[in-house]
Amino acid sequence: MRGLLPFAHGIDRLNLLVGRVVMWLVLVAVLVSAGNAIVRYLLHTSSNAWLELQWYLFSAIFLLCAGYTLLRNEHIRIDIVTARFSKRTRTWIDILGGVLFLLPMAVLIGWLSWPVFVESWVRDEISSDAGGLVRWPAKLLIPVGFLLLTLQAVSEIIKRIAFLRGEAPDPAPDKAGPHGQGAADAAA
Repeated sequence: MRGLLPFAHGIDRLNLLVGRVVMWLVLVAVLVSAGNAIVRYLLHTSSNAWLELQWYLFSAIFLLCAGYTLLRNEHIRIDIVTARFSKRTRTWIDILGGVLFLLPMAVLIGWLSWPVFVESWVRDEISSDAGGLVRWPAKLLIPVGFLLLTLQAVSEIIKRIAFLRGEAPDPAPDKAGPHGQGAADAAA
């Protein structure tokens, strides 16, 4: 575990950095959306490229922040069921859920999405809509996002095993931090 914990913390830092950078895309998406609406209603013109850019930005936010969301323990959980269990039991549920469900799903989607991206890139695929954007950047977001999610799943499993062995602190976030920041942000 001693060699794996620094690896896990490196993954945490990567997803924390990606999450903090990608969060700014929310503002960019809002500005693009507002600008597109203003131009459409005031000037009675629009472009498919601006609409597709909004979709790409939303996709980037959703996919690239999946690992960050897991790091912050903000993903959908079954807390209503597991709240009655001991911390040790909840930790085992997290480990088994990660190993049996999250990791296989994330690896499979990442693996299957790579050839789709490569084909789009090789063909220099462009949107079929008039004035649309190149498609391969949006398709690249899928394997990259699932790679980040896979790495974070590995990190969470390592940290929880270390916790059960008494070699690391409880990896559950501290929700009492300033502005709702958890232990993941405080550690960075």
